[in-house]
Amino acid sequence: MVVEQRQIDRMLANVAHIQEWILHGPWARNHLRPGIADFAFGNPQEMPLPGLIDALERGLQPRDKDWFAYKVSEPPSQKIVAKSLRRRTGIGYLASDIAMTAGAFGALAVTMRATVDAGDEVIFLSPPWFFYELMVIAAGATPVRVRLAPPAFDLDADAVAAAITPRTRAIIVNSPSNPSGRVYGPAELSRLGAVLQAASQRIGRPILLVSDESYNRIVFDGRAYRSPAEFYPATITIYTYGKTLLAPGQRIGYLALSPTLPDREALRPRIMVAQIAAGWGFPNALLQHALGDLEALSVDVGALQARRDRLVPALLEMGYEATLPEGTFYVMVRCPVADDMAFTERLAELGALVLPGTIVECPGWFRISLTASDEMVERGLDVFRTALGEAG
Repeated sequence: MVVEQRQIDRMLANVAHIQEWILHGPWARNHLRPGIADFAFGNPQEMPLPGLIDALERGLQPRDKDWFAYKVSEPPSQKIVAKSLRRRTGIGYLASDIAMTAGAFGALAVTMRATVDAGDEVIFLSPPWFFYELMVIAAGATPVRVRLAPPAFDLDADAVAAAITPRTRAIIVNSPSNPSGRVYGPAELSRLGAVLQAASQRIGRPILLVSDESYNRIVFDGRAYRSPAEFYPATITIYTYGKTLLAPGQRIGYLALSPTLPDREALRPRIMVAQIAAGWGFPNALLQHALGDLEALSVDVGALQARRDRLVPALLEMGYEATLPEGTFYVMVRCPVADDMAFTERLAELGALVLPGTIVECPGWFRISLTASDEMVERGLDVFRTALGEAG
């Protein structure tokens, strides 16, 4: 019981600053304010994309008495995902190696619970999605941070190698990366794969690569996305349809075991048990019935790229330092003052909500979401200009 309470205390401490900012900070006070330009999260700021409601309505129509009965990973959903993965990666994924989950959040939680033990270490890259560390702690393992240097945020295989110990069980790699917008290419992924292969042989068990590919269909400038699973055999891929559909409240995603993953047959029942123990961690019936239609839908990536191409040059011209994201929804911008929390508070007062870099372990920066409307972009640019002028 003492260990459990300490673990809960660690989890509470891990999310305290995020909780405070969301529940009591600038976002809580301003996101419903008329005229606010909301760049804080990857939330829709316009009506749902065409086709989404029709897909849900078609899935809603019952075809048998079990249409809304208990659902696990339904075979039709598994087949749809396996076919999509085979087409996108060229890897021979099997439907039996797909577990349907409540988004990537659920997929990561299940993966951690099914694969790591107390005393294991899990590496993650920083700046990260804000809940990686929490998910590792919740599974009873120890998070190990590898920091990537701004503004390039390159995947540093040497730093990963230095972080590996005999206790290392897994590494979480997020590409396209939230918040940096980096899309790691074949050369970087090959180097990482070689590091993990050598370390796995040295410590006597495979280090799992947990590939968070939540944004793998949101890439810019005609890039072809490459999955880390193509470069390293012991890979578990996690994905959510919420980003592609720009409907993050519709929680459907999956985890996929690579056909080259060692002992994956023994892992399948562990995943099922982890999903049950998590409180029935499967997507609901409607979302699984609609998956065939949802698979074909996508947010307008061209519109996101156009917003990027409006925002970034304008920010650079003003005098900000900003990244040019290769994918995802996000632009990272360096604050003109050291205190990003104070600067983003001032931006909120002036009429633009952004995410402080401190929230994603990148103090001195802030994150802008491209899911803001075009109108918000224009109003936001005026705010960014005013705030920069005040900062001197």
